[in-house]
This record gives sequence, structure tokens and C-alpha cells, in this order.
Amino acid sequence: MRHILVDYARARGAKKRPDHQLAISLSDVDVAADEREEDVLALDEALSRLEAIDPRANHVVELRYFTGLSERETAEALGVSISTLKRDWTFARAWLLDQLGSSSHS
Repeated sequence: MRHILVDYARARGAKKRPDHQLAISLSDVDVAADEREEDVLALDEALSRLEAIDPRANHVVELRYFTGLSERETAEALGVSISTLKRDWTFARAWLLDQLGSSSHS
């Protein structure tokens, strides 16, 4: 699911590059969509960095956020205890929040 969202955001971004053949005015909807696409791309980059430092925490985010698995389902899929899963989830959320927060202030 993560890759589908990222590919979609990249494709829309490529379509928005000017082709000098047609003038398009932006609406509020287009601006909101652009911001969401930028958010998806920023999240993808942050998840790639997370995977480099803690692959299991990255998998926890992918399974919980992108596939919607419950804590129990995610723990079973990864072969870890619920308490380990909760620690990984807490770490991953805090780390991503820090990464995404600092990238938006740059």
C-alpha cells in the first residue's frame, strides 16, 4: 500500500510539471492535494531512513498504518510479543514525528 501511494503521488507530481501547451489555474482542491502528496513523499523518505536504523519498527508502521492490522495481528505477523510491538510502535511514531516535524521547518 505504501508503494502504491508513493507511486501515485510521484505520478501526479510529474503530470504537474509545465508542458507549455496549456495554462491551468490552481484551485483550493489542487493545493490541498499537492500538500497531501508532499506529505506522502516525505513519509516515504522518513520510512526509508527508519528502515535503515530499525527495520522491525519500519515494518510495524507499514503493517499498522498502511495495511490497518491490529496490534495483535501485527505482533503475530512479526513474531513478537504485544509489549515488544508496543515499544516498536511508540518508538517509530516518535521518531517519525521528529523527522517529519524537522523536515517541515527546513
